[in-house]
Amino acid sequence: MYIDRNLVQRMKEQYPAGTRIELDYMGDDPRPIAPGTRGTVRVVDDMGTVHCDFDNGRRLGLVPGEDSFHAISERNRADRDAR
Repeated sequence: MYIDRNLVQRMKEQYPAGTRIELDYMGDDPRPIAPGTRGTVRVVDDMGTVHCDFDNGRRLGLVPGEDSFHAISERNRADRDAR
């Protein structure tokens, strides 16, 4: 298996521990987490998997390219939570 070290490094920089994320879509998972679920990044491992603690109590690794998610800025969080 080929691992793009540059991609892994970018993922580690973009999603440091503590980053809040929102799930857009989960790929091939027998028990997917619902789109829109939020979580907090624990760590990005050396394979580029983004390991998160989700607000619904699940703990799961997201795989870039298979799962779709994005970081939530403080401003976007406040705006959405106010609705």
